[in-house]
Formats: sequence, C-alpha cells, structure tokens
Amino acid sequence: MFRFESPIYFLLVIVLGVIAYYRHRKHQIPVLGVSHVPIIQGLKGSWVVNTQRIIRSLKYLALILMIVAMARPQWGTKQVSVLTEGINIILAIDVSGSMAALDFKQKGKIVNRLEAVKGVVHEFIMKREGDRIGLVVFGTAAFTQVPLTRDYDTIAYILDRVEIGAAGENTAIGDAIGISLKRLQDIKSQSNIIILLTDGQSNAGEISPEAATDIAVEKKIKIYTVGVGSKGEVPFLVKHPVFGERYVYQRVDFDEDTLKHIASTTGGLYYKAEHTEQLADIYNAIDKLEKTKIEVKTFAEYNELYLYLLIPAFIVLVIYSIAINTRYLEIP
Repeated sequence: MFRFESPIYFLLVIVLGVIAYYRHRKHQIPVLGVSHVPIIQGLKGSWVVNTQRIIRSLKYLALILMIVAMARPQWGTKQVSVLTEGINIILAIDVSGSMAALDFKQKGKIVNRLEAVKGVVHEFIMKREGDRIGLVVFGTAAFTQVPLTRDYDTIAYILDRVEIGAAGENTAIGDAIGISLKRLQDIKSQSNIIILLTDGQSNAGEISPEAATDIAVEKKIKIYTVGVGSKGEVPFLVKHPVFGERYVYQRVDFDEDTLKHIASTTGGLYYKAEHTEQLADIYNAIDKLEKTKIEVKTFAEYNELYLYLLIPAFIVLVIYSIAINTRYLEIP
C-alpha cells in the first residue's frame, strides 16, 4: 500500500512553477542588443549552448525531487485486527438413516435431506464473522466432529464429508444436546447457542430430550430447533440384491411437539423446513437474530521512501553546481 504522509508539500510545486515561469520570461529579454541580426544568424551553436537548457533544468528537477521527498512517500502493509468474544455456536445435525429421504431439490436436482442441509449450513458458516462454531453429528449416538473454532474452512470441509448413518440409524436428540452442551463448556462466551436439526423422533440415547433441555436452561443456553422434511411417506433409494437400485416409499415422522418444547423452554425458536428455500430462509433468520458487535482495530506499518528521492536530488544538485561554475558559467 503506497501513500504520501504529508501531501500538503506538493503545493510548493506550484510556487516552483511560478518562479520558473518568471525566470524563463527574464531570459527572453536580450542582454545584448544587435543592430543587424543576419550577421549572427548563420553561426552554429556549440554543444554547450545546445545543452544549456538541459543543465538549467537540473536545478528544477532537484527541487521537485526534494519536494516529493518532503511529502514523505511511504510503502507499507495495512493490517486489521478483530477484537471480539463472539458467539459460541454448535451445529447439531441429524445423520440418521431417515436423512436419506429424497424429498428435497437443489439447483433443480433431487437430493436427500442431508445434502440439502450441507449446502445451506455451508453458506451459514461462511457468513459468520468472529464467532466460534462447532459441529456435532448424531444418530443412535452423538459425536463431536469439530470442536469450537473460527476456522470456518475446516468446518465446511468436514461437514462436506459427513455421511448418512455415520452415527447410527436411529435418533438420539437428548444425547445430541448433551454433547453440544459439553462442547460449549470448552470456551467461555457471553452468548452460547445450539442449532439442532433433525427429521426424526428421539428413539435412542442415554439422555432424554427433556433432561437435556433442563440442563440447557440451567446453563442459559439457547437452542434453535429445525424440523426438516415432510411428514408421511417419502421416497428412498435402496439397493436390492436382485432388482438393483429402486425407489421405495417409507413413512417418516418427526416429533414436532418435542422440538417446539426444546426451543420455547430455552428461549430459542422452532422452525419447520419442507424444501431447500425454506431451509435457507431459516438459517438466514437465525443469522440475523444472533449477531455480535465486532470491534475492528485498523493499523498499518509503513517504510519511509524519501531517501530514494533525496539521494538522487543531491547528486543532480552537485552536477548542476559543477556545471554552472565551469563549462556552463553564465556572464553576467
């Protein structure tokens, strides 16, 4: 990043220009009057005479270099540091077998629920600034995939590689909340939230959703719940040993009442998403609701460049001084 620390000195260039103009006009007035010009018109000037204007302009070049040096040219790097505690956010995502239901569309293509969630959550992660985000996946059991971090690229990378059934086929909502609460204890923050996304009923795990909710209330941790997918029969792609891949319809229901209870009890909100656009709107709404004030401190380190101008100016001035006092000496 280049800048001039004291650009006001460039006003001296105007003063220098005025002086140069009046000195030029002075030289236009002949010192010696000659009554008959044709006598000297045929005379050829020596190389000294022909280069006299160049030598005369050297002093102006030296002065311009000095003025630019006085303006203090600098080159440096601008740095910005963000000082904030931020929000601690745990993304708890259901990866049970029911997330393979093919009832979502993404860019005109039919995808399963988990793929639709991945795309929306990825955008949510990349919008955040200064917040710590962690990733928990759950099915029959719950696991921490990424602890709280501000390395959003790593979270997105690992999220992209999460697979359906990685934590089992069932749904342990209570354990998911429990693991999420544990991760929020790792780094203290003034604000802690959990975004719990599921498409099923809690039918596994060691902790009940109600017990986990009570702990969240005690710790003053807000939980947003998202019920994803439509109820009733939905298509699944299955591999048959004889007939190969084919679509079968299975009934899937999620416990909407439990999700509403978790959200309302902890001070969060419940959302229902039956298509990709609705899912994106939900995460956008949460993104707007949960914002932190970020204090931005800007500073920069600059290197002075004036010596690169003063040294050439000094050399030019020495050459000029020697020239006008020897070969280019002017009389009067």
